[in-house]
Amino acid sequence: MQSKKTRIFRVILGVLLLGVAAYFSSWWIAVIAIVPLIVGITGFCPACYFLNRCSLKR
Repeated sequence: MQSKKTRIFRVILGVLLLGVAAYFSSWWIAVIAIVPLIVGITGFCPACYFLNRCSLKR
């Protein structure tokens, strides 16, 4: 589970990237933006789970 600050930052980053994707009509930026948005909303980081390591102290 991630800290609240990290989750808020990831949601904001995802929303900003979605805005950039909409502005430039770029589908690949939208795909990249979905990752931090979902991770921020759910609090589940697939990289931490599957690689069994995380940069965050638990």
